[in-house]
Amino acid sequence: MKKFRKVLDGLTTSSPGGTMGSPSCGSAAGTPTAAPTPRDIDVQETLVSENFQLCKTVRHGFTYQPTALAFDPVQKILAIGSRSGGVRILGRPGVDCYCQHESGAAVLQLQFLINEGALVTACADDTLHLWNLRQRRPAVLHSLKFNRERITFCHLPFQSKWLYVGTERGNTHIVNIESFILSGYVIMWNKAIELSTKTHPGPVVHLSDSPKDEGKLLIGFEGGTIVQWDLRAKKADFRIYYDEAIHSVSWHHEGKQFMCSHSDGSLTLWNLRNTTKPFQVTFPHGKIQKDGRKESCKPILKVEYKTSRNSEPFVIFSGGLSYDKAGRRPALTIMHGKAITVLEMDYPIVEFMVLCDTPYINEIQEPYAVVVLLEKDLIVVDLTQSNFPVFENPYPMDIHESPVTCTAYFADCPPDIIPILYSIGAKHKKTGYSQKEWPIAGGTWTLGSHTYPEIIITGHADGSIKFWDASAFTLQMLYKLKTSKVFEKPKLGEGRGADLGEEDPFAVQMVSWCPHSRIFCVVGISAHIILYRFSKYDANTQTVSLEVRLQCEPEDIITPSENENNPCFSEPGSHSPQPHHQYPVSPGSRTPDGAKDSTPFLKVKDKTVRVPPGYQSDLVIQLLWVDGEPPQQITSLDINSAYGLLAFGNCNGLAVVDYIQKTVILCISTVDLYGATDPYQRLTRSPRRNRQSTSGLTELTDNQQSIDMERSKSPTSVHYPTSLHNDPRILPEPVASLRASHCSPVFYLLDNVKGPGRKLSLPTDLKTDLDHVNGHCTSPTSQPCSAGKPRIPMGPEGPRLTRRGPGRPPFRKAQSAACMEISLPVSHTEGHASRRAMLQQLHGVTMYSHDEHHSTASYCWNERESRENSFSRSRSSSVSSIDRDTKEAITTLQFGESYGRKSDALPTPCLWVGTSLGVVILIPLSIPMDHEERMEDPVTVGPSGAVQMLKGSVLRFAFLDCNGALIQSPYEIWRDQNAPEDPDRPRRRKLVHFSPSSSQDAFGEGHLTVVCSERQAKVFLMPSQSCLFVHNITESSFVLRADVVSLCNSVCLACFCANGHVMTLSLPSLRPLMDVNYLPLTDMRIARTFCFTNEGQALYLSSPTEIQRITYSQEMCDNLQEMLGELFTPIETPEAQNRGFLKGFFGGNAHTFDREELFGEAAAGKASRSLAQHIPGQGGVEGMKVAASGVVGDLARARIALDERGQRLGELEERTTLMMTSAETFSKHAHELMLKCKDKKWYQF
Repeated sequence: MKKFRKVLDGLTTSSPGGTMGSPSCGSAAGTPTAAPTPRDIDVQETLVSENFQLCKTVRHGFTYQPTALAFDPVQKILAIGSRSGGVRILGRPGVDCYCQHESGAAVLQLQFLINEGALVTACADDTLHLWNLRQRRPAVLHSLKFNRERITFCHLPFQSKWLYVGTERGNTHIVNIESFILSGYVIMWNKAIELSTKTHPGPVVHLSDSPKDEGKLLIGFEGGTIVQWDLRAKKADFRIYYDEAIHSVSWHHEGKQFMCSHSDGSLTLWNLRNTTKPFQVTFPHGKIQKDGRKESCKPILKVEYKTSRNSEPFVIFSGGLSYDKAGRRPALTIMHGKAITVLEMDYPIVEFMVLCDTPYINEIQEPYAVVVLLEKDLIVVDLTQSNFPVFENPYPMDIHESPVTCTAYFADCPPDIIPILYSIGAKHKKTGYSQKEWPIAGGTWTLGSHTYPEIIITGHADGSIKFWDASAFTLQMLYKLKTSKVFEKPKLGEGRGADLGEEDPFAVQMVSWCPHSRIFCVVGISAHIILYRFSKYDANTQTVSLEVRLQCEPEDIITPSENENNPCFSEPGSHSPQPHHQYPVSPGSRTPDGAKDSTPFLKVKDKTVRVPPGYQSDLVIQLLWVDGEPPQQITSLDINSAYGLLAFGNCNGLAVVDYIQKTVILCISTVDLYGATDPYQRLTRSPRRNRQSTSGLTELTDNQQSIDMERSKSPTSVHYPTSLHNDPRILPEPVASLRASHCSPVFYLLDNVKGPGRKLSLPTDLKTDLDHVNGHCTSPTSQPCSAGKPRIPMGPEGPRLTRRGPGRPPFRKAQSAACMEISLPVSHTEGHASRRAMLQQLHGVTMYSHDEHHSTASYCWNERESRENSFSRSRSSSVSSIDRDTKEAITTLQFGESYGRKSDALPTPCLWVGTSLGVVILIPLSIPMDHEERMEDPVTVGPSGAVQMLKGSVLRFAFLDCNGALIQSPYEIWRDQNAPEDPDRPRRRKLVHFSPSSSQDAFGEGHLTVVCSERQAKVFLMPSQSCLFVHNITESSFVLRADVVSLCNSVCLACFCANGHVMTLSLPSLRPLMDVNYLPLTDMRIARTFCFTNEGQALYLSSPTEIQRITYSQEMCDNLQEMLGELFTPIETPEAQNRGFLKGFFGGNAHTFDREELFGEAAAGKASRSLAQHIPGQGGVEGMKVAASGVVGDLARARIALDERGQRLGELEERTTLMMTSAETFSKHAHELMLKCKDKKWYQF
C-alpha cells in the first residue's frame, strides 16, 4: 500500500516554467496565498507500473489498398495482402488476424501450404516469407531475399514442398519450403525458348504443373510465349508463340486443354494435341461492328476455367469490356454454357478466386463460390444458384462506406443497450443475399472469459452515424443513423453550400453519448448540433430548431481612428455576441433590415414527419451566418441528461441550451466569461499607427504589457494598415484572414488545398511548420498571419468585405479523418525550411517560425505576399508579438456536481470550462429540482467562479472523491417518451446523482478535480481550489488526447502525445506509470481519431478503412491469446478420387514423380549464394514472446510446444503403425512361402 500525503500549510504548488504573469493554481506563480484549513489527503493508490503494457489487439475493417488474395480450400481461411505489407487472415466470424511485414513492402502474391498451417508471401522487395499459422499470432519462420532478380509469380503445387518462383528476367527458380533454401535446379529463359528466337519473352506471368503429369511445368511469359517444360528431361515439350500478351492461364482438370487471357480482351483455348494454333478464340465482349471489325476491348486480367460434374464448365474472368462504352463500371463475367452473366462492381477488381470442393487440380472442380477482392470491398458470389446472389458478409468491411470523420469508444456499457440497438437495426438490413452459409468458415473462436459490453461509434462525411458492437474483440454493426434526414435536401447550386463549395455539409465533427439516458448528440461541420432521444416506438414528430448567434460584432474591429474616437472599447459588452444585424455602412451604424443575413447554413424540415423506432431527433441548434461570414465551427460539447442542459463553444464564445424547455440560457463571448476574475489586465490598445515595412522580415518584441493591451480587443479585432483605416468596407481580403483562432486540441475536420479546414497541433519542432497550414493558426501559441490577394474594388461603393472565419473559410470537400495522410518525422535535425516549402507547396500558404519560449518571433514572408500585402505589424513595444487578434477557443466542457466558490458548503451543479489559453473557468448553475418546476422555471447561471491556469489548451476534466474514486456525472434514467401513457404511473424524470459528499464520511466535504492540458496535468482540491499535484507531461511535444479511465478497480490519466508516446499517470498523485513510444510518426488521421476508454483499451483509425484497437493493460495482454481466434484446426486432408484402371494407365504417371530426386541438393546441387539470401525468422515458439509475457505467456508457449510435440508424436505413431502393418504383411507372406516350400526337396526348387 502506497500512501501520498500532502499538507497545505498556506502555500499552493506552482507550476514550473509557467507563463510569466499568468496566475497558476489560483494565484501568481510562486506567490503565497491564504490557504484553506490545513488537511491531509490520504489516498491509497493501487496501480503500479506492472499493471501496464502496450500492445495491439485486433484490427477491424477492410484491408487498405489490397493487392493479393489466397484461399485454403481445406482449412477454409482467406488471406488478403496489402500495399503497405500487411496480411489479413480471415475465417469464421471472430477469426480475424492481422500481421505486418517489417519491411513494409507491398505484398505481390500469397500462397497457402494447403492444410499445413503455413502461408508464403512474395513481397515487392523480392523477398519470400514463410508464415507459421499454427499459433494465434502468426510469425515469420523463414525469409529468402533475392538479390539479382525481381519476383513476378509463384506457384506451389498441392502437397509439395517445392515452390516455383518466376522472375522478371524470365527465369524459374525452385525453393525448398521446409528449409527455405534455393535449389540448384533453374529453368533459364534462353533454354525454355527456341534458340532461333531473337526477342526476350518477357517476365514470367504464370507457372502451373499439368494436371495430367506433375513432371510437366507450364510456363507463361508476358510477351505471348507459353512453354511446357519437362522437369525430368530438362527440355521443352512444346512452345506456343502468340501475338497478344498473356495475363493468365487456367487448366482444364483433365490436363488436355488450357485457356489463356490476353491484353486484347480475347480468350484462347489450346489443345495439347495441336499447339500450332489455338483451338478456339473468343472475344466475350467484343461485338462485330458494321465494317466487319471487332470492337476493341480492355485486357482480360485473369481467367479461371472450372469444370462441373452436372453442368457445363464455368469460365470466369475479370476485364475484357469494350472501350467504346464510357463510364461502365468494372465487371466480373461468368460464362456458364451459353449463358453470359456480367456482374458490375462498385470498385475496380484487384483479384478474384474461384472456390472449389477439391484441392486436387486433376479432379472435377465443382466450383461453388467466387471471392472478388475489390479496391474497397470484399464480395463472395454464390455460383450454385442461377441468379448468382452474393453472400452476406459477416465482417465489418463497410466502415469506410462514407469516410470516417470521428470515433468514440465506450467500454463496460449497460448490458441492455446492445440488444436494443441490434433489434432496431436488424429491421433495416438489406435482403436478397444467398441463403447458404458464409463459405469462409475456417478456424475456431470462443467467447473469452474477460468480456463486457463495448460499443464503438463512428461518424462519417455523409452525416451518418454507425453504432458497432465491439465486445470480445469482434465488430458487428448494430444501428445506423442518418443525420441528414433532419434537414431539407440542399438544391444543387443554391444556398450557402453553393457559395462555399460545400460538398459534405452534413459531415459529423464530434459526438456525445450517454448510454444510461440514451441521449445522443451530434456536432456537424456546418456549425449545427442535433440532439436525439431513443424510442422503441415510431412517432410523428416535428423537430424544434434553435438559432444561436455566437458571433462578434463587426464594429469590434479596431482601426486607429476608431480607437481614437471610441475610447470605451474595452467595455465588457463589446465582446458579447450581439443581436442580429447587417454589416454597417459605416462604423457604429446599423441597418434596420439586417436580419435577412442572419440565417443558418442548413434548413431544418419544418413539417411533421413519421420517424421509425430508434434515435429520433428532438432538437436542432444552428449557429447563424453574420454579415456574409459563416459561423465558426464548434470546438467543444457536453450534455448532461440529469440537468437537461447542453453546452457548446467555439473560438468566439460559449452557449448553454436547456433542451427540456428548448431555450438558450447563456450565450457569451469567452472574454466575458472571466468577469471580475479575469487573469489579464485589459488595457486599451495603443492608437499608434502601423508603420509600413519594405522588408520581408519583421521582428517584434513581446512583453506582458503589450499582451494585456492586446487582450482588450474583441475576438475578431484586426490591426489595419493606415491607408485603409477610414472605411473597413474596402479592406483587402488578407486583412480579414488575419483573424485566426486558438484551437489546438480540437482538430478541424477538413483538409483540402482549396482552403483551411482540418487542423492539427503537432510537436513543438513541427508547430513552426504547421501553425499556419492553410493560412490559419492551429495552436494556442500561434500568431495570426495574412494570406491571399487583395480584393479589387468593384462598383461605385466598392465590394462588401467578405468575412471568413478561421474555422470556416471558403472550401471544401469534406475529407474524412481517414484521408489525413500527412505523416511528418519528429526530428530536430531536419531543416524547417524544407518542410515549410513542402507544406507551402501543398497548401499554397506562407509559414513562419515561432518559439513560444522566447520573447521574439520571426515572420518569414515570401516576396509575393510582401508585394501584395503592403503592411506589417507595428514594431511598437506596446504591441505584442503574440497578437491578441487570435481568439480564445472553448476547448473542453464538463457538467458536474462541484463547488462554485470557496465559501460553498454543499456541491451544486456546475459547468467547467477550459480554453485554448489554458484557462479553467467554473460556472455555477441553479437548476430547479422539482419535476414540474424543471419543466417551467428557468435555469439560471451564476457569475463565473474560480479561474485556474495551465500550460497549453485544456483537454479534459474529471472528478474524484477524496478516496480517489471516480465520480460519475449525474444522469437521467432512460424513459421512452413515445410509450403509451399509464394513468396510474405518471411519467416523471428519474435522476441518478453521484454527490462528492456521499461517500466521504471520514474526510468531510469536498472532492478532487483533475485537469489535463496539452502540456500539464493538475489536481485541485475543492472547494478550497488548492492545487495538490502538478505534473508537466511533456516539454518537447504536446498531448493530443487525454482521458481519465478506469482500470483494475482504480483510475488513471491516459495521454496520447503528438510525438507518438502513450503515457499513463496515477491519480491523484500524477505519478508516471507508463511511457511507451508507440508511433514513430505523427499522423493526422491517428491524432484525429485516437480515443481511450475504460478497462485499458483504446483505438484509432490506422488507415482510411481500418480501425486498430490496442490495450495498455498488462492483464489483457496476458489473456490476449485465449481471446483471439485459432487460425489452424487439425483437419484430415480429403482423399483423392479413385482414377480407375484405364485413367491411371492412359493418364500418365503423375503419382510416380519424385521432386526430391530432381530438386534436392544431391541431384541439382546448390544454388549460387549471391542469388538469394536466407534470413531466419522469429516464428514458432519464439514469436510468442512479443505477444505475451508473464506466467500466462509461459503457459501459452508451453501449450504450443506441447501441441507441436503432440503433432510430431502423432506423426510418429502413424509411421509406426504403417511399419507394423508392413511387417505383419511381410511376416504373413513369409509364413505362406515357408508352408509352400516346407515339404519340397532341394532338387524341386
